[in-house]
This record gives sequence, C-alpha cells and structure tokens, in this order.
Amino acid sequence: MVKTTWIGDVQKGQYNGKEVELMGWIKRERGSNKLRFIVLRDSTGSIQCVGKLDALGEKSFNLLKGILIETSVILKGVVSASEKAPGGHELQISSMEIVGGVNSERPFPINEDSLRVVDENGSPLYGGSEFLLNHRHLYLRVGRQTTMLKLRSSAFGAIHNYFRGQEFIEYQAPNFVAGAVEGGSTLFEVPYFQDEDNPDQKVYLTQSWQLYAEAAMPALERLYTIAPSFRAEQSRTRRHLTEFWHAEMEMAWANNNDIMVHGEGVVRHIAKTMLDECEQELTSIDRDLDLVARYADNPYPRMRYDEAVEILQGKGVKIEWGEDLDHSKESVLTKDFDVPHFLTHYPKIAKPFYHRVDPDDEKYVLCHDLLAPEGYGEIIGGGERTWTEKEILERIDEEGTPRDPYQFYIDVRSYGGVPHGGFGLGVDRVVSWLAGATSIREVIPFPRTSRRFTP
Repeated sequence: MVKTTWIGDVQKGQYNGKEVELMGWIKRERGSNKLRFIVLRDSTGSIQCVGKLDALGEKSFNLLKGILIETSVILKGVVSASEKAPGGHELQISSMEIVGGVNSERPFPINEDSLRVVDENGSPLYGGSEFLLNHRHLYLRVGRQTTMLKLRSSAFGAIHNYFRGQEFIEYQAPNFVAGAVEGGSTLFEVPYFQDEDNPDQKVYLTQSWQLYAEAAMPALERLYTIAPSFRAEQSRTRRHLTEFWHAEMEMAWANNNDIMVHGEGVVRHIAKTMLDECEQELTSIDRDLDLVARYADNPYPRMRYDEAVEILQGKGVKIEWGEDLDHSKESVLTKDFDVPHFLTHYPKIAKPFYHRVDPDDEKYVLCHDLLAPEGYGEIIGGGERTWTEKEILERIDEEGTPRDPYQFYIDVRSYGGVPHGGFGLGVDRVVSWLAGATSIREVIPFPRTSRRFTP
C-alpha cells in the first residue's frame, strides 16, 4: 500500500476534475440520511469529502454515516473546486475503505471542549492542561500541535543548513559525564555507574556538549551539534524543560565577536527558513508574519551588562551589580526590544570557570547572551573560553572546583591551546518564540518537566 496523492496537493488545484485516492483520518463528520460531509486529514492538510447515498449505495453510506473521529480510511472520488469548501476543493466520494476503526466504547478523547484551555487572563493556553498532557500521544494529531511539529522540523533543518553552509562539521558527544558545565544544582545523577575503587565518583546526564566539543576543537576547528541536554530545573514556568534540545557550536581561532556573528546568523536563518517553508503554518496559528520577517531581516544590537543593570534599575527593578539576570529581569529588559539583543561582558563572579576573563578589565568575562523580545528572554548563551593551561587552573581553583573530573578539559589547553569560543542555543525556546507559542511545552512532542515524565 503506497500513498500516491496528498491532500495538500489536491488543495493546490493539481487534481481538479480527476479521480484520486486519498488516505487519511476522519477529522469531522456531519450530514443527513442521504448526504454526509466528511473532513479528511493527512499530514499535509484537510479536505471536505461528500458522500451521497445514491452514489455509494446503502452499505457503504451507512458505514460513512456511523464513522468515528480518527478512523483511518481510503477514499476514492473526483476532485472539484468549491468556494464553499474549506481550502477551496472537495472530493465527491465514489468508494471507501475503513483501514483502522475506532472502538465506539472508547471514542477519541480530545474534542473542542478539552481544547478550550485558558490562562488567568482568559487567553488560550495550548497544551497547558493536564488532560492534554496526559493524552499527548493523541494530542499530536490535533491541528495546532501538528503545526508546531512542522515548525520545529523547519528549525532543525535550518540549523543544519546554516552550519553546513558555513563549513562546520557535525560532531556528537556523550550524554553520560563526570562533571558539570552549568550549576551543580541542576545535575541529574545516574546511579547506574558504580566504581568499587572510587565509591565517591558521580556520573550525570550532560547539561551541554561544550566540554567535549572543546576536546575535538583542535581536530575539527569548526564543529556543531543538535542534541538533547538535561537540567534538573526546579523552575515550573512556561519556558523551562528538564530535557531540551541544544544546538551548540565551537570554533577555533575565534573571539566573542566572531561567535556572536554566528549566533545572529543562525537565528536569522531559522526565522527566514520558517517564513519560506511554513508561511501557511504560521498563518494558521495567527502568528504575525511581519514580526518573524523583522527578526529575519534586521541586525541584532549589542548591550553590555552594566548598561542593562542601569536600565533595569531605572525601571525600578531591584538588582545588584554581579547578579545574573533571571527571566523576570529579562522580561522587563526586553519589553521595549523590537529585535533580539546581545547582552555582553557579564561580571566574572556571575559566570563559570570556562568563560575567559576580559584582559582589559578582569572584573568581566568575554561572554554573551542573546535575549529574544516578546518576553521570551535568553535563547543563546556563549562566549570565549579560558584557553591557556595557566588560566584554566587558576579559574578552577578560584571557584573551588575539583580538578580530576576536568583533567581531559585541562589537557586540551596543555597541548597547543588556542583562542576559541562557542555558544549553546535552546532550539525549543527559539521555536517557541518564533511560533508565538504560549508555552515551550507546545513545541516539543513529549515535554519533560520537573513533574512530568509520561507518556
């Protein structure tokens, strides 16, 4: 059984007046004792299909009359243009075959009522109810959720396309690691690994590909990945996941400015690709295409940390110099942004040991975050790395971090260290922002949070 005709192509007018065979699932059904209207969907779209008693015969018509939502069928018929039909075309059914039925005692559980979920302000909160999260394996079939998966696919393709177009090499790193990249409080410990000679040895799920990318940097020089990362986030917000997808890059002979050029480049490329590939999908979820085009076409300004602190304090936000910016502060800072902004030169005390100290002012490190507007906040974190053996040992000892788990990382500097840098981009956050999603849980098939690990 090979599918030869797609509903999306039918809706483009490619089969007007022709007989076709459509394979899909029942989305809606209504009608009378002599005439039934079926909306059939597949992965490319949906189409109204008309079944008439005198054309189908009593047996087939009765099957059509009692058909349940999400039944899979094969319909044959002639395509005609119709101004009244959604999409502009409809199928006059001549024959039908039920492929996979639905138990009438257990009908498809997701309906219009279960989709009406709103937040405290009465705005739609797609994917936010426990019911829809519990039925995620079925909710993936619903129009808006399917659209988000298509936008996600477009973003992943754009990332690969950008980096390969810039002659980066794709490279993978392990998910089981012995040391932290970000704060230790967000580490997932894995009890599987046991060493009788070293009972205190800990193994964790990776927070980032970075440390192992730096090991390969002297070999490949320009490398990237798209892979899952894991953080034991206790934040129960619409922008946090415990398992998320990370697009990361590392580049030899690069400074902070060089890395930001690629950060801006890949984000703008994602936005442009979404517009080129998914205009219909973005429109279907009421996304403002002009906004997405603005993010694709305009340069991203840069602002130092000190300036950001002054702006926040001027807006009445309580923040002391040296504090990292949490999401509440990012939301205030980005409220007036019309495009993403880079925030650079954080205080050394706010960043981990691998960030390179600014040789012009040792209070700061050569780093950056890219903050997205519309309240989405940080989507990229990166910068230059501490690249000499002397400096990395000083930074590790300064923070009181044990050397042993990072010996391989130190060795990279011991044998021909060079200036280099990189960044990590939260793919789910970028898709959520560009799609205008109400929650990051909308844009990942099966979201994992501090309270959810099923289905």
